[in-house]
Amino acid sequence: MSRPRIVIVGAGFAGYRTARTLSRLTRHQADITLLNPTDYFLYLPLLPQVAAGILEPRRVSVSLSGTLPHVRLVLGEADGIDLDGRTVHYTGPEGEEGTLAYDRLVLAAGSVNKLLPIPGVAEHAHGFRGLPEALYLRDHVTRQVELAAAATDRAECAARCTFVVVGAGYTGTEVAAHGAMYTDAQVRRHPMRTGMRPRWMLLDVAPRVMPEMDERLSRTAERVLRQRGVDVRMGTSVKEATHDGVVLTDGSTVDTRTLVWCVGVRPDPLVESLGLPMERGRLLVDPHLQVPGRPELFACGDVAAVPDLNQPGQYTPMTAQHAWRHGKVCAHNVVASLGRGQRRAYRHRDMGFVVDLGGAKAAANPLGLPMSGPAAGAVTRGYHLAAMPGNRVRVAADWLLDAVLPRQAVQLGLVRSWSVPLESASPEVARVPGRPERTGKETGAAGTAGTAGTAGTAGTAGAAGTAGTAGTAGKHADGDEAKKQPGGEPAKKQHSDEPAKKQQSDEPAKGQPGGEPGKKQPGGEPAKNQPGGEPAGRGPDAASAGSQSHGERAKRSQSGSPRASGKPRRAVEAAGPRPARGGSAKPGKSTRASGAGSAGKRPTAPSGPSRSAGPPTDPGPEPPANQPPPGPDIAPGPVRRTDRRAAEGDS
Repeated sequence: MSRPRIVIVGAGFAGYRTARTLSRLTRHQADITLLNPTDYFLYLPLLPQVAAGILEPRRVSVSLSGTLPHVRLVLGEADGIDLDGRTVHYTGPEGEEGTLAYDRLVLAAGSVNKLLPIPGVAEHAHGFRGLPEALYLRDHVTRQVELAAAATDRAECAARCTFVVVGAGYTGTEVAAHGAMYTDAQVRRHPMRTGMRPRWMLLDVAPRVMPEMDERLSRTAERVLRQRGVDVRMGTSVKEATHDGVVLTDGSTVDTRTLVWCVGVRPDPLVESLGLPMERGRLLVDPHLQVPGRPELFACGDVAAVPDLNQPGQYTPMTAQHAWRHGKVCAHNVVASLGRGQRRAYRHRDMGFVVDLGGAKAAANPLGLPMSGPAAGAVTRGYHLAAMPGNRVRVAADWLLDAVLPRQAVQLGLVRSWSVPLESASPEVARVPGRPERTGKETGAAGTAGTAGTAGTAGTAGAAGTAGTAGTAGKHADGDEAKKQPGGEPAKKQHSDEPAKKQQSDEPAKGQPGGEPGKKQPGGEPAKNQPGGEPAGRGPDAASAGSQSHGERAKRSQSGSPRASGKPRRAVEAAGPRPARGGSAKPGKSTRASGAGSAGKRPTAPSGPSRSAGPPTDPGPEPPANQPPPGPDIAPGPVRRTDRRAAEGDS
């Protein structure tokens, strides 16, 4: 008799705990497969400390292969489930597709960002649900403070050192608390010329900070925030976001370059495609975490509406504490369905909540006992060390070093703004050049489909979001959304010979994005606003392009070039007065919709032969198609004029 096949979708709190418990209970008598887009389990409660420079990123990421013995890890994202055929279809990190057959399936896909239909938020805000977003926020805040310190204009300085956090739940509160400490430490070492100080704002339509928590702890958290100078505004949210600031619901305008979106989460839309009974976006299960009528299907974590046996008629909230406990009960019930042991119903006991506010400050109520100050800080950090499935010694060492040494406020530049759009398919995976976009699963126009598990603090209700916010942007199929992207129809609707037919010898194809002549650009210069501002020598095929005619380049794009026409590229600087080439998109593959859409096209340099006789250099990274416009956090690099006149400062 063949061994049973168990597939787990997602390695968040619920999925990771299920896999670890199953590995122990099955005793090598079952094939366990874990499908996840990353090779680590992310301990989300400590993510604000990564953004504040207290912990290094690897401290909060626990290796799946290193801590889950006898579990097969498959890197990919599930985009379709055939319940009758008992298969899971997935797409790998390099575009490869695969299918996993199962005898038992555990859905633990977690939750995704919840985005309200507010103009400009998708284009100008960034979420806080994964390591890439935390690393980006750390670099971005550091850059803004440094630019503000060097600015002589008070208005510019005030805008750059103003940071707006939307959502006063657990995540938003911790981000504002740690962020204020981080920027204050920077300014103490490098005072600003204008004498101004960083300003943090925390907005929420709820009546108080962290409405899910006990009122006394909520007051403690708000008091700590106000002592650190955080402008806490309850009953207020964002009405519109722009490139230079935000308009609030009370009619006031705040000039800022930073908007952090922490309004809450919603269940991963993967479960909606199953056509099974739902409860507010979550899959209905029985107290044994089993889907009624589907004995082979289990669900736990944020995607499951688990009946709360302690409060009849209600369901357990979307918190890390519940997801972690779901995983253990689910593993026992999966094994029981295979004929070993007895099923268990999920019951829980409230152990309390902890919120780290930075330094020695915290708010906690372990076992219902309200605490604040250093005692609460010690309990909070002790809880996190006990709850983490790995890296405990490293985390404790980083905490000790942070207590005795100043933090290193440097920009690494590893994550760019366009790599972490708010509507990204997976907040735990940064968008990189060449990485295929996920297809086959409809996502909300403002939501993101990640599988990192629950948001908020472990042992907290941070994933519940903020009270009073309701509704998400409407959904569109991937194809419909792609039509709304700048640049017109997706590449798959172009015939393979169209680029070659439309491209003349002296001018690029005008119907394709990025192909407009340079004369239509202001000043006749290459696009300055492309992220990175890398020299032309680092652009793909930049130097070797000089010996190719337009017809030859078009022919090469037909024959399987990594980039066909249609994708904007970075602004470049040539070794001589050479314009940058227009970019290209993959032929025959439609780009994934970005939900709320990007902010529009940027002009690119004209296509033309290179005048450089130098050897080709290594190509640098290329931003993906339909990237949002770079924010002020990306300083453009030097560029050359294209009108053969030396720019000011050119040699």
